[in-house]
Amino acid sequence: MDTKWKNRALVLGWLVLFTFGISGVIAGWTYGIEFSTKDFFQSDEFEYQFEDFVNQLSVYELNQMTKEEVKEAIIITEDEIEEHRYRYGDLSDQIATIKVQYEDLIQEALQAENQEAADAYQAKRDQKIEDITDNFMSDEHIRAKILKEKEARIDEYFIKLEQTRSNFSQLKGGFHYYFEDTETDEVFTNVSVKSDEVNDFFASNKMLYVQSYPSKTSGYFQAGVDQFEAIYYDELVTPVLQTRTRVFEGKIAIPHSTAGASPILTSYSDYQQRKWGYIIYTFVGVILLIASFFLNKRLNIMKRLHLRRFESYYLVIPIDGKAFLFMISLYIVLHNINQLVHSPYYLFNVEHVSRFYENFFLSLLTATLFMGLVFIQGKYFMELLKDKSVMKQEGQKALVYKAYQTMIEAFSHTRVGLQVMIYSGVVFLFGVGAVISLFDPIIFFLYSMFVFIVGLPVFTILMKRIGYFNRIAASARHVVIGQLEEDIPVKGKSILATLARDINTLKQGMKRSQNEQAKSERLKTELITNVSHDLRTPLTSIITYTELLKANDVKKEDQNAYIQIIDRKSKRLKVLIDDLFEASKMASGNIELMKEKVDIVQLLQQALAEYNEEIDGSTLQFRVSTPEQPVSVVVDGQKIWRVFDNIIVNTLHYSLENTRVYIAIKTEGDSIIISFKNITKYELGENIDELMERFKRGDTSRHTEGSGLGLAIAKSIVDLHGGNLDIEVDGDLFKVMVTLYQ
Repeated sequence: MDTKWKNRALVLGWLVLFTFGISGVIAGWTYGIEFSTKDFFQSDEFEYQFEDFVNQLSVYELNQMTKEEVKEAIIITEDEIEEHRYRYGDLSDQIATIKVQYEDLIQEALQAENQEAADAYQAKRDQKIEDITDNFMSDEHIRAKILKEKEARIDEYFIKLEQTRSNFSQLKGGFHYYFEDTETDEVFTNVSVKSDEVNDFFASNKMLYVQSYPSKTSGYFQAGVDQFEAIYYDELVTPVLQTRTRVFEGKIAIPHSTAGASPILTSYSDYQQRKWGYIIYTFVGVILLIASFFLNKRLNIMKRLHLRRFESYYLVIPIDGKAFLFMISLYIVLHNINQLVHSPYYLFNVEHVSRFYENFFLSLLTATLFMGLVFIQGKYFMELLKDKSVMKQEGQKALVYKAYQTMIEAFSHTRVGLQVMIYSGVVFLFGVGAVISLFDPIIFFLYSMFVFIVGLPVFTILMKRIGYFNRIAASARHVVIGQLEEDIPVKGKSILATLARDINTLKQGMKRSQNEQAKSERLKTELITNVSHDLRTPLTSIITYTELLKANDVKKEDQNAYIQIIDRKSKRLKVLIDDLFEASKMASGNIELMKEKVDIVQLLQQALAEYNEEIDGSTLQFRVSTPEQPVSVVVDGQKIWRVFDNIIVNTLHYSLENTRVYIAIKTEGDSIIISFKNITKYELGENIDELMERFKRGDTSRHTEGSGLGLAIAKSIVDLHGGNLDIEVDGDLFKVMVTLYQ
């Protein structure tokens, strides 16, 4: 435990040294150059105070002007007269406006039976009309009014100048000045000195600061309108003041001390204190920063920086959340270091020394703690950056990425996203409008109209959409639990209508699936029954005749007959089993095709040639129609031959005697269609698709020699080639269509 606390104390101490050192270096970088290369009299602070004093000196002493002098310099132009005359329109417009202004007042007075008030309003109205009429009749009438306005403005201007004179009196105490007008030789000074003693009195070794006029940089001192504008600018008075500018030569100086409190000397003293405060602070900061580097090198402090207790919680935070926390921690560090950088300002100021300690220690503690968090988070970040796979996973978990994905999903249907934004905006405006309307009856009325015209329709649409959505959700729930109720009505072309249509399609698919499943179960049962029947029949015969052969009194000719029956039934059983295995392989797709370019016409003729004897021995008449040119297609020739073989065998077994069989090959684009047509011996019924199922026969009594797998095998082979095998029945006409694609 002691080692653990010792380790924490070392880390905390190092962070304090490092944080203080960084703040000291920043303080030196920020203010050190200024304090080391400039003194107070080169600072912006002094320049501002000096310029303020010069401006006030010019206004209140060097170029002092009385109200009467300024008023005498007033100039009224023709443009000003015209502007005043037509300020409110032409004569008729202004008279009409005045009559309207007083009409209501006169009528109210008359209704109140106050004739005296009505007469007073009428007199004022007539007086104003007369004044406006004089404006259009005489320029001198307007000139007098403008002059009166400008004189009042000048009076106000000089009142404000007098209000700021006390500032000049206080500022004046910190300066010595001696000026002489270059034209009139008039002298202005606040010191007792003769003209031949000025240079000695204002010698630089006797003053803190001396500014001479003229000089190489500033020339003669000019007291004019610029100084007046700097004190108080007025757009009417300034043109009048521009008529007078005086030129002076002389000196302005700052003495080492004054009789009373001087703002300029106070600023000088504060500046010197700040200068030494920053020098000391920077020096200590640099020493501590160097010490922190040596301490880290010796004790490897960076490896001791960890918060294993909180690491599991930190790692759960998304990477952009980690970045945000890092930036917040860094901001707090920089903010508090900035406070530390400014703390030396109060170090040597007796009035604010308590503020220095309060500001310094609080900022140092906060900056130190968050500096540790910055290092720890930076350490974790570096570990993440080293593993690109982890960074990729972190990127996919980022809040910004998730927000981006959410926006993509929200606007996957642009119309839906825009509608939601519009509805949300309308709801927001309603909320803001409800608050604002409480403060103004007019706004309340407009808001009520907005609610009636826009709000109610939007609310109605939203309620209908929500109801429609709830109905769709309920229907989807019924689909989940297997209750396939009636379809949802599809309303409009919205995303909800599309969703309703898709759910309806899903319902129909589930219904078909249920029907197919029921059909599959039925066919499975029939398959088991048919397989059992077809396999049991020859097997029973084999067993029966085998038992008969075991008898001792069996004659030789009977034995031969029994053996032939057993042999025939065994071969029959083998055919059934081989067909069953082949059908299973075909259905599972577990068969390899050896494709090559084959002439379908020749392949069909070969298949028919295999059964020439059977065809000739039957009562069927085969009519074969094939193109004269070869019809080539890339297929497995043996497998396609098996297709033809099975269909031909099926035709021989199940065609009605003394009928014709039509076989044809034709091409349509890139399709090759081979059709087989015959009249069936047995009534097929309606479920013709089941004829391609395994062990299904047209002979439901199952007295024929077929296995019931011929068409099933043929269809599987065609499917493996990417083609189609279709069956059509029209009454007793049975048609098989094989389609292959070139």
